[in-house]
Formats: sequence, C-alpha cells, structure tokens
Amino acid sequence: MSQKRIYLCLAHMSEAGMEQKYVKEAFDTNWVVPLGPNVNGFEDDLKQFVAEVKSDECQVQSELASKEVVALSSGTAAVHLGLLACGVGPGDEVIVQSFTFCASSHPITYLGATPVFVDSERDTWNMDPELMEEAIKDRIAKTGKKPKAIVPVALYGMPYRIDRIMEIANRYGIPVVEDAAEGFGSMFGGQVLGTFGEYGVLSFNGNKMITTSGGGALICPDMAAKQKIMWYATQAREAYPYYQHEAIGYNYRMSNVCAGIGRGQMTVLEDHISHHRRIAQMYKEAFANVEGITYHDEMEGMESNFWLSTILLDESLKVKGEELAYAEAVQGAVGGAAGVVHGGGTVHTDCEPNRNVEAMRLALDKEQIESRPLWKPMHKQPVYKDAPAYVNGVSEQLFKKGLCLPSGPCVTEDDVKRIIDTIVNSIVR
Repeated sequence: MSQKRIYLCLAHMSEAGMEQKYVKEAFDTNWVVPLGPNVNGFEDDLKQFVAEVKSDECQVQSELASKEVVALSSGTAAVHLGLLACGVGPGDEVIVQSFTFCASSHPITYLGATPVFVDSERDTWNMDPELMEEAIKDRIAKTGKKPKAIVPVALYGMPYRIDRIMEIANRYGIPVVEDAAEGFGSMFGGQVLGTFGEYGVLSFNGNKMITTSGGGALICPDMAAKQKIMWYATQAREAYPYYQHEAIGYNYRMSNVCAGIGRGQMTVLEDHISHHRRIAQMYKEAFANVEGITYHDEMEGMESNFWLSTILLDESLKVKGEELAYAEAVQGAVGGAAGVVHGGGTVHTDCEPNRNVEAMRLALDKEQIESRPLWKPMHKQPVYKDAPAYVNGVSEQLFKKGLCLPSGPCVTEDDVKRIIDTIVNSIVR
C-alpha cells in the first residue's frame, strides 16, 4: 500500500461539523449572496478574537475594543482596500517587505503606485526597521515626499518588530497596513497581529490557519472606517433607488456561504494554533542536534502561530541526489500549488535555492511529502526589476537556504516523525 501524501498545510473541518450547520442555514434561508447573517456573525467572531489582549493596560484594551472587521473575498482584496483607505493612488510610493508573497505588493500596483521593497532582519526574517527608516529618508530626499503607507508582513506567522515599525511610522506620519495573512493568531507583546497599524489584513485561503475556502478580512480602526471599506467592497453604490456610482468600487465582499464555513472554523482556531505550535516544537527538538539544519524559532516577546515550520540548510550540508537537482525544467505547479502556471522553459533563474535544498525537496516529494522553498524576494522578481529596493542580502540568503515543511492541522505527529526521518536519512554522512 502506498503512503499517503502529506501536504504543507490544508484546512481541517471542526469535528462537530459546525461548518455544515451554518452553510445549510445559508441554503435553507436562501442567503447565498455576498452578505447575510453568516457574514455578520463571522465578522463579530473575528472582532471578538482580535480584541483579545494579554495586557492590563486600559488604553490598549479600549483601542482594541473599537476595532471593526470586514469580511472580504480574499486577503489580497484586504491589502488593496487597506491601501486605498490610506489614500494610496497613482504616483505614490508604498514601502513593503520584499521577503513575502506577491499578494503583499501587487495591490500597490493595482492602485497605480510603486512598491518600494525593504529587506529583512536576520532573526524574525521580516522587515528590517532600521533599513525601513533608511528607505523613508532616501525616498523623501529623492522624490520630495514621504511614502504613502508601510506594509510589514508576518512571514510564515512569525511576528514582525511592530513596536519599532510603529515608532518609526508614527514619527514620519505614515500609516501602517499590517499584512498578517499568514499570522492569524500570532501575537507581539500579548496583542494580536493586525491590530497595531491603521489596518490589518487576514487571509482564510484553503491553506491558512482557518479557511473559508477562499476569503480574507480587513481589520479597521473603527465603525466609520468599516462602513467606508464595505462601501468600496460592494461596488461603491450611492444611496439612490437606482445604481448611481460616483467612485470606483470593487466586488470584494465575502459570500454568506463562505462566511458560514468561517464561523465553523472559528470554533477550532485555538486548537489549530496549538497544533501548529506542537508540530513546531517537534521539529525544533528533532533538528536541534542535526548538524547543518537550523529551525526558525520565535523571538522573546513574540508568539508565532507557526503557520509553516521552516528550516535552513547550511551550504556545506550534503544531500543525496544533489547531482539531479535542477536536471530538468519544471513543467507545472509544484506540490499542492493551485492555479495555472506559465511554463518558463528554463531550468535556472538568477536567484534560486541551493542544490542541496532542491535535492531535499525532491527527496521529500519522492516520499509523498510536500515541501516548498521560502518565498522568493519580490525585489528579485522580474516583474519588479525597476522598483526601488533597499537590500542587505538577508532575504536572498534565506531564500537560497530555506525550506517550508508540512505543518497543518491534517499533519499528525506520526507524519512529523516520518518527515524528520526522511530529512535525516537524506543527508550524506
């Protein structure tokens, strides 16, 4: 009998089947449009969750209590509308983390603005606050105006140094849109990511901490901001007995059916976070004594959801099958990657994982275990070759050495042991 395929991170339904209950209600009441009781209920659940704080500071609790949440069709839509609400438009510049998925930067270009990429610090792998300030000063000197917004990203769930980022952003009067798409449930100083900046982005894609099959949400500062975001998300319709449009809107609202799935998923969110953290601990302990492998762990004062567990392979580490790495061009999507891909036709690019990393990915794939390289930095993507970039080499080094390991709710402890054994047995002694 062949072994089961272990995927990187897949959704897991609640044992009580609460998702089916809410979805059935949507169909029974014919609420299958992009609004309805499930959308309202899901937003209320999210609002309550993000308002939780492990602090006795009354001001923080008061600020979090005023936060509102809008459920949207995707995390990308949330980034887009968050930037729009910050006034980003044609000719503007937005500082964004380079080490991230394209959903953090593409919405900047949707608005006719220019992304300004900032590299990472070595410990969190997220935006380097000191380099960020250098970028702000340089953009002001070169363009005569400050960037319109700042987008830090919680890479693989790891918190960014939001205290330092906010201190700098506030000093220059630049709003922060936190991309916590991968960091739902992660905390900095006992406060949920996505609640520090002007806006916060969440994602409920099929591979996130919880899922609505697709979908996302935008954490807003107050009810007035929420109302404006909802207006933009429903085609920006004016209050007339017919369709009147005085601004460009978008079809970004979450459906009542998808929100029903989300309401059920909220009942298992804490279990999912605990599971991811347990899996992370197993990887951490296993690789602590494996020379040449480093597990990426959280820093003091930070609490990661460990959406994905990640490791670095030292360049000197020898992996079986390195001679076969990059032997032929990839023809389709790798692993569980969804969507249509455009065949590049070449084996190599100017920035790619080292041969031992690719050999390890292939060794795991042969054993029906999905793994994936880290995000390729945006400043090394051909589509952004002309964008300003402030780099220190950190993200490029990490991309060349890093690998993401299965971490989701469907990954059992026995699965983790098999993954660890496969990695260890693939090393040349």
